Amino acid sequence: VQLQASGGGLVQSGGCLRLSCAASGRTSSSYTVGWFRQAPGKEREFVGAISWTRSSTSYAESVKGRFTISRDNAKKQVYLQMSSLKPEDTAVYFCAFSYRGIVYNDRSRYAHWGQGTLVTVSS
Repeated sequence: VQLQASGGGLVQSGGCLRLSCAASGRTSSSYTVGWFRQAPGKEREFVGAISWTRSSTSYAESVKGRFTISRDNAKKQVYLQMSSLKPEDTAVYFCAFSYRGIVYNDRSRYAHWGQGTLVTVSS
């Protein structure tokens, strides 16, 4: 499975941005795509995830109410819609793939990772 994340960029505080994650290759019938982020000098942290078949979602407390994950079955894409962005949201954002249809927040549960896309929020 290959993942391609895109959509990062520079945005002002309070602004919006949408990230996309395109999946290709042999996926299972039930899987999960997660979003993680890593700020300079910090550990990679869970942002949110969506299971493919049940559309269950899970979000980190820090982004609840501001970020929304959705999917497009036909295009095999997952989106991370980010609004009310804050400077502390600045990070490289990664999408990741898990063969289980459970929304894990543990990065060790994800077998495949995209290359990351940089989001910079200016104050």
